Amino acid sequence: GIQKIGELVPVKYQLYQNYPNPFNPSTVIKFDIPKSDFVTIDIYDITGKLVSSLLNEYKTSGTYEIKFDASGLASGVYFCRMTSNAFTDIRRMVFLK
Repeated sequence: GIQKIGELVPVKYQLYQNYPNPFNPSTVIKFDIPKSDFVTIDIYDITGKLVSSLLNEYKTSGTYEIKFDASGLASGVYFCRMTSNAFTDIRRMVFLK
């Protein structure tokens, strides 16, 4: 599930590096939204294939955390992509079994 952290309103959009990285089998992805917006967070493998869609909904402003469990995936490099109406960013993640 997605958890909102605190009540402070961030000043800019931001997708933080996942923690821990490398991870096995789960990791936490943290992101900021300065204003209410429709947000998607997707995970892609090294070939660009979508392997998981973690978030695809309207969120109010704030800082959020979402847990990603990769136990059904192969070891390797994955990419986390956050997209909203005004922002897009990608972070590289390493999954080691």
